[in-house]
Amino acid sequence: RPAGWAAGAGAARPGARWVACPVTVATGQGEVAAPAGAMVKETIRVYARVKPVGRRQQAGIYSVDDDEKSASSLEIIVPRDLADGFVNNKRESYKFQFQKIFDQEAKQDVVFESIAKPVAECVLAGYNGTIFAYGQTGSGKTFTITGGAERYSDRGIIPRTLSYIFHQLQKDSSKVYTTHVSYLEIYNECGYDLLDPRHEASRLDDLPKVTIMEDPDQNIHLKNLSLQQAANEEEALNLLFLGDTNRMIAETPMNQASTRSHCIFTIHISSKEPGSATIRRSKLHLVDLAGSERVTKTGVGGHLLTEAKYINLSLHYLEQVIIALAEKNRSHIPYRNSMMTSVLRDSLGGNCMTTMIATLSLDKRNIDESISTCRFAQRVALIKNEAVLNEEIDPRLMIAQLKKEIQDLKDELALVTGEERTAELSQEERLRLDELIQRFLEDNDPESILDVGPDMRKIKYCFIHMKQLMNDSKISEKKLLSQHVLEEKDTSIQTGKEELKLKELLQQRDGEINILVNMLKKEKKKAQDALFQLNAVSSGSEVLDQSVSINLEERRSPFGCINLKEAKDFSCSVHRLPFLSRQTGEMSLGCQEAFEVFKRDHADSITIEDNKQLLKQRFAEAKSLGQKVNEVRNKINHLKGEITQRYIQKAALAVASPSEELNKFDPIEEKLRAQIEEEKKSYKMMFNRLKGLKVEIEHLQLLMEKAKVKLQKDFEVWWSEEATKLQQEKPELVNASNTVAVYPQFIKSSQHLSTN
Repeated sequence: RPAGWAAGAGAARPGARWVACPVTVATGQGEVAAPAGAMVKETIRVYARVKPVGRRQQAGIYSVDDDEKSASSLEIIVPRDLADGFVNNKRESYKFQFQKIFDQEAKQDVVFESIAKPVAECVLAGYNGTIFAYGQTGSGKTFTITGGAERYSDRGIIPRTLSYIFHQLQKDSSKVYTTHVSYLEIYNECGYDLLDPRHEASRLDDLPKVTIMEDPDQNIHLKNLSLQQAANEEEALNLLFLGDTNRMIAETPMNQASTRSHCIFTIHISSKEPGSATIRRSKLHLVDLAGSERVTKTGVGGHLLTEAKYINLSLHYLEQVIIALAEKNRSHIPYRNSMMTSVLRDSLGGNCMTTMIATLSLDKRNIDESISTCRFAQRVALIKNEAVLNEEIDPRLMIAQLKKEIQDLKDELALVTGEERTAELSQEERLRLDELIQRFLEDNDPESILDVGPDMRKIKYCFIHMKQLMNDSKISEKKLLSQHVLEEKDTSIQTGKEELKLKELLQQRDGEINILVNMLKKEKKKAQDALFQLNAVSSGSEVLDQSVSINLEERRSPFGCINLKEAKDFSCSVHRLPFLSRQTGEMSLGCQEAFEVFKRDHADSITIEDNKQLLKQRFAEAKSLGQKVNEVRNKINHLKGEITQRYIQKAALAVASPSEELNKFDPIEEKLRAQIEEEKKSYKMMFNRLKGLKVEIEHLQLLMEKAKVKLQKDFEVWWSEEATKLQQEKPELVNASNTVAVYPQFIKSSQHLSTN
């Protein structure tokens, strides 16, 4: 059994507890075998160790009362100082109780057997454990936890615990163990990984920084803290020595090799029995705290003073957590104040078996600090922890076991029913069930029963199939209804479209009839005018034949009596016919082709095209600007509506609460008014630009109209000149006998000209 694991009876005394560790434990009532897997409720076990006094130091007065049946007590006597006066009410005697007190002559192996060995045994059984040393600087914390380097017998708790754990693991062949270690240093409230394999640190800043992360279940995770696997004691000790070489150590007036940081060496153990799905995971924290010191006494400065501030502050936060845990009705525990208390959350009032070692330096100079350490230890002894056996199920083994169990149940079921069952129904079984369901639905008998036998697969299939049939019937009804509605809509829409088409066709036919009537009237008028001209020409030729004085040229030409002015007017009327027809929208084909050729080669055509493109751009810009102006105007109207609504709300509030002032300053209303002013400015600018664009567009349209008129006039002049040239080249075209054929030949010549 663990030696000295619990002493005395009763729950009020520090260390008394109900133990559920799977080992035999000793209590005041005798030895009891505790059941495995139960919760362990206990207070933190507190021990004291007195440091030997040096040669030049004056030992203080103290006494140790060791009683095996009850807790040990330590009495510290502070002699009265005569310099304080004859009347002095200062306390002279201080008495403290501990689980056990190790005096100056105590050896390292005795300390390990009493303190660390029981915790290591429970860690091997699957419980979490913590051992931490607390005391002022130079009181022997590092010597107790890590040990000295002079003699092999000076090994501390960490190397002895590693040796004991690996020795026990080698002896126990019934389980498979896996061991990992980690080494965390907290220096000036910053965490560092002392075992990082990727860095060979020459300075502390070269080590990777460790940060704290917390999951939704308030479990602490340390980011960048590496876990190194140790297969045997030698590998674990090498990792320990590697971490110790990277620790921050400095010389102070109180200690020549004072550790200036908190260090937590953690051993992680996982165990599993072969073939079992249960895995036990446990961890053992071995904590070496930096020593507290009074700056006024040590007189340090500079970098050492900064370190002392951080050390004292973190220990102060640790004491705050201890005080909060000792109070019964305290709802909040300030774990997050420092990194050390966050890491040790489970060790202080959580799922852990925790042990504290109070290291004391009982010389006259350090009596006050030793009393303070003892008081802290008494507060720690009031904290209760609830340690739970850390077991979890290996999912892979559990899956394999469940598969085997399912197969066994299938075999038993096949043995009882006499038929082999698979996970899915066969095709024949499904068809048979479909027939049964169809017969059941078609049966009008209300007492009919659907009997598929004691088979859950068939029952589930019947329910799913009937549900699908109901859903399909609902969907088909909805489809029919929607299809009927759509057909009615389509019929009405199609009827309306046909009516509109017929109306449009009727209007189109009316228009075509009107156009044809007008064309017939015009053609009739043209025919009458041509007949009138032919009658006039024939009458003129008769008059000329009867004349007596006729020269040779008049005999050749029957048009001799027609004056030159009438002939010129007639030719001009013939020349202008195409242009007159173009102005009415009926330009002849040859004239149109000639006009296109003339327009392409004319000098003003480039100017017209440029003005046309510029006009398109201005139209597009004006359209976009008009849309923006409309948007701004709508926004202004919307803001005005919001102000009006705001004013109505204020008026209603003033009516409901007469104490409210109607003209009270409203920042929202002022903001809306400022937005309206900005939008008005924007509206004014865009509106002015729109007016300028309108003037520019009108000017461009006027220029294009003038250019088109000029082009039309130039074409008419050119066309008449070309017609005159043709007449001069063929004078025989103009005679009395061929007057009727002038117009068709003129059209023919114009077509020939356009082709050229």
